Amino acid sequence: MHEVDMTKCLLLSLHEWKRGQEPLTPVVSAVHLQVGDFTCVEPEALRFTFAAAVEGTWLDGSTLEIDTVPLRARCLGCSSVYSPDPDQAYRSPCCDQPMEEIVSGRELRIRSVDYSLPQQASDPAAVPSR
Repeated sequence: MHEVDMTKCLLLSLHEWKRGQEPLTPVVSAVHLQVGDFTCVEPEALRFTFAAAVEGTWLDGSTLEIDTVPLRARCLGCSSVYSPDPDQAYRSPCCDQPMEEIVSGRELRIRSVDYSLPQQASDPAAVPSR
């Protein structure tokens, strides 16, 4: 189940992003991912491992929203772009060439994060006295 390893990488990226928001801790409602069909990632398994991993952390309660990116390839014989079919050994339907160039479908990236920053409490020492 490589979804666990992918969740670990996702959390490392989110922790790095969080450091850029310091001293505040963002309240995250959703993390939007693009996941290619050719990555062999099971979206439901990834959602499950993410939910389990963030429980009790600063990301608790956030959801993982996944946009699937279809596998597309370019035929090097005729330059047409097609949707490879595993039943046809991913070969080009126009020229029967083997799949050599993937145009999309290998993505695994954070597209965006829905979050808010809590209001920073005023420091009473910073308020001038009368």
